[in-house]
Amino acid sequence: MTNKRIAMAHDKKIALVAHDNKKHDLVEWAKFNHDLLAHHTIYATGTTGELLEKKLCIPINKLQSGPLGGDQQIGAKIADGEIDFLIFFWDPLEPQPHDPDVKALLRMAVVWNIPIACNRATADFMISSPLMDNEYDRLVPDYESYRKRKILTGD
Repeated sequence: MTNKRIAMAHDKKIALVAHDNKKHDLVEWAKFNHDLLAHHTIYATGTTGELLEKKLCIPINKLQSGPLGGDQQIGAKIADGEIDFLIFFWDPLEPQPHDPDVKALLRMAVVWNIPIACNRATADFMISSPLMDNEYDRLVPDYESYRKRKILTGD
């Protein structure tokens, strides 16, 4: 499969997501990185978005809560090219009722080759990268051949 280049602009479209037990960590991380985040477009799921907007005093594009479809909304935005970057502080020790949605969201991030941080250390490395405030062409498999593949109908 060949690749195509998808340009990321200087100002990124970043999704911030956190499970309940990790919301405080994400808010603290975002406050610490306020100046680095301020010029980017930020998306967040439900309660996380409310908390971030209140603490950061910057506009947050708020979607549904994760269990109510917010994770799927972010996954759809990734597939539509509307998200460049995902920071998802997830809790690996707490069972989640919407675990299939979480897995689907992470899968979309990998399918579309967007950077993902699932913990504070990775988020720190990513946001401090020189690539963060520059244009960047990410390589994405050209899925056109997959879309046009012949489907056997059994007829």
